Parts: sequence; structure tokens; C-alpha cells
Amino acid sequence: PRLQSQPRNHRMQATLSIPRAAGAILRPHANTVTKRYMSNGFNVDLKGKVAFVAGVADSRGYGWAISKYLAEAGAKVLVGTWPVVLGGFKKAIEKGFGDDAKMSNGEEMKITQVYPLDLAFSNEQEIPAKVLQNKYYAGLTGFDIRSVAAKVHADHGPIDFLVHSVANGPEVTKPLLQTSRQGYLAASSASAYSMIAMVQEFGPYMAPGGGVISITYMASEKAVPGYGGGMSSAKAQLESDTRTLAFEAGREWGIRVNTISAGPLKSRAASAIGKGLGSEKGHIDFSIDYMKANSPLPGNDLNSDDVGAAALALLAPQLSRAITGVTLYVDNGMHAMGLALDSQSFADSPTFKVYKDKTGAQGK
Repeated sequence: PRLQSQPRNHRMQATLSIPRAAGAILRPHANTVTKRYMSNGFNVDLKGKVAFVAGVADSRGYGWAISKYLAEAGAKVLVGTWPVVLGGFKKAIEKGFGDDAKMSNGEEMKITQVYPLDLAFSNEQEIPAKVLQNKYYAGLTGFDIRSVAAKVHADHGPIDFLVHSVANGPEVTKPLLQTSRQGYLAASSASAYSMIAMVQEFGPYMAPGGGVISITYMASEKAVPGYGGGMSSAKAQLESDTRTLAFEAGREWGIRVNTISAGPLKSRAASAIGKGLGSEKGHIDFSIDYMKANSPLPGNDLNSDDVGAAALALLAPQLSRAITGVTLYVDNGMHAMGLALDSQSFADSPTFKVYKDKTGAQGK
């Protein structure tokens, strides 16, 4: 049946119906969008499943949204958090995240366990002494990938879903021409190789039919000024590795590996990327403005729940048992664009003006 168009600044969102025992009905984040339409075509019950999400440190990022959607569907959610921000995250959990943690049944999302995890280290032998002496790592042991994977399996048994929601480039504000070898390799290590190491170490503990996802960005395939320090290269590596890992991990353990190319989100990490000259706006703010002005769906305010819902669809075997090796774009179609509608070069173009005036709210 034809879906009726919605008023401008609103949108329809198909949601997945879940059995009551598994957490009622999936709905968007309480602070973002409003449920407009429900599809009863699929029941996604992940009760009894175990998910490990690496890279959760607050309620603003994609990792949090993915965790929330998995929890809503009934999965047990475990997270891995960088030791540098671990203390603050644990305090925030104790205090509560308010509406950010609310699920559709009124209950708060429960994070079953938080593990200290530094994805820069695949095993204990790689951890230098100076790291162990750092104040943020004081008293911590077993925060390398191999140790965490073994702990998670010992504590909770087979793992069904693995999420890599991590990116870090110490020189991200530098153009590639000014990036040092050390900065470039650090970006690749933390943002790309860490995904390989996670699959290496968690794969043997994963249940057949399970799923792995990561988060990438279109700078992997297009030049995006301001996204530097080798991060564009790291994302290209991540997407290439996704395809190879899909084959190798699929043959080895029967698991699926995909990645989501997400549009810009004002997360804590993204907000740290440089501010504009004479402006309080950061690179991420300009990126969001650019997407709204030029994407095929300008009326959609992209938010973390869009990625959370897509991640659920890619992870749940009920929906994607035959999908692996895919880069799924969740960016309002920005990846498909070749020219910018707000370009001054086309300011007087009658064709461009027609589309600049269209916002997706003209349906009847």
C-alpha cells in the first residue's frame, strides 16, 4: 500500500515488531525522531543472544545506538571501552543516561558488563611498560583484544554479534601531505587493523551464523578535506578488509562480516576534529550542513538510530543470513552524489535551482 507523505521536517520510519518477551517494539531514540509507521512483516527475537560492542564510551555515538537496538531485540549487551575514558563512562552508567537509555517498553537499556579494551594491542606482549604506568591504566589487566575475547567467552559463553565502532587518528586534523609515518600507521592500527584482530580473537568463540559489523565513512572512496591524518586510508583498508574477512571468517567459522558507511554524526569523537577559522563550528558541523544541503534526502536529520536500526538488520540472522561482505550506506544517499547543489559554480543554473527548492516534502 502507498504510504502517505508526512509534513515537512517529519519522516516515516518502518520499525521492526519484536515479541513482547524480547523487548516490545523497536522504536527510534526518544530524543530524536518519532515513530510514524510500523511494519509487522518481521519478528526479530534475539533473546539468548550475546553481543559485544567495542567502542562505547557515552550515549552520543553509533556504538550506543547499536547497543540499544540489540538490547531492545532481547540480546545481552556487553561493551568494550577505552581505558582512558573508562572511569567517566562507569560513573555515567551509575548516574544513568535518562532518556538516552530508554527503550520502547519504558525500561532502561541494561549493559550487562563493561570490559576495559584498548584496540591498539592485540595481545599482552604488545603492551609497552609506559602504558601500564599511565594513570588511566593503573590497576587494569587483560585489556588487550585477545585477553578480552577470552574473558567474554569465559563469562558469557559463545558470542553471536561483534561490533567494531572505533576510529582514532592522532593526526586527523592534518592534511595527508603533512601526516607523519607514525601518525598514519597509528590511524591504520587503531581504526582498521583492530577490526582484523577482533575477528581473529573473537571468531573462534562466535556461534555459526553470527555477525560482525564495523563503521566506516565515505572518505574511504572520495576526497574529504579535513578528514586527514591517514583516516581516509584507514577507512579504505577497513572496507577492503571487510570483504576479505567475509570470505575467510565465513569459511572458517560460518559468520558474516559487513560494514556500515555512516553519514556525519556529532559524536564525542567527531566533535574533537578541528574548528573552522573564526567559527565555533567544528568540521563535523560543516559536514552535517553539507549533507543536509546536498543529499537526496535533505528532510532527513540523520541520527545514530538510523545506523542502529541498519546494524540490527545486518546482524540479525532472521533478516540477513545470506548477506556478507557488504558496505551498506546509511547517509541519506550522500555517497551517490557527484556534484554539490549548493556550489557557487552552479548558483545560476536553472536545473540546480529546481532541485535546491525541492526538499522531499512535495508528495501528496
